[in-house]
Amino acid sequence: MRWPVTLRWGDLVLRPLRRTDARRWSGVRRENAAWLRPWEATLPAADPGVPATFGAMVRANAREARAGRAEAFALDVDGVLMGQVTLGGIAWGSLRSAYIGYWISQEVAGRGIMPRAVALVTDHAFADLGLHRIEINVRPENAASLRVVAKVGYREEGYRPRYLHIDGAWRDHVSFVMLADEWPSGGVARRLAATSGDAGARAVGRPLHNSDTPDPVIRGRVARDTGDSLPGIGT
Repeated sequence: MRWPVTLRWGDLVLRPLRRTDARRWSGVRRENAAWLRPWEATLPAADPGVPATFGAMVRANAREARAGRAEAFALDVDGVLMGQVTLGGIAWGSLRSAYIGYWISQEVAGRGIMPRAVALVTDHAFADLGLHRIEINVRPENAASLRVVAKVGYREEGYRPRYLHIDGAWRDHVSFVMLADEWPSGGVARRLAATSGDAGARAVGRPLHNSDTPDPVIRGRVARDTGDSLPGIGT
């Protein structure tokens, strides 16, 4: 799989997480600890496979991305790291599926950033990777995340009791899905831009590759930098 990949839409950039992000990433996580805790994945038991340092996580997840198993993106707003989006659990063969997880700083929440980010990753998964199925699993109490999946156009598939270990316990989740044959012509990002009144984005036809464009880049291009990535599971 080609990696690294960078996806852009105006002031929003999704890029590989770099080792130099350590201080900023840790700071955002620390400042938002209480805000994120109810939705954060936790470990029910010690896992020796979890990297011990930030740098080790960055390196491990770069390997995962290049092997085609997961892609983790830092979420930058106006050039500042504000969150993370992960296309994880990528399966090939006869399944060709993945899930999307995410988290964002409270400082920029509610500005429509996460729906745009999820739309970009969804389009990348279908258009560039050729996946068949993408799912997003959300705790039923997480109203903000439920709004994200609704805006992007995922459909509710079912209820999963005690599905993921979140905030110290096994929690129920609602599963939302999009299949390749449900993916809109032109991409989810373009449809979202049109419904949100982004006139510039409505003019998008073919995928855009100019890094200065304010419009959604429907297909992610390989970014020739040294960035590595770290996974995050947000629900």
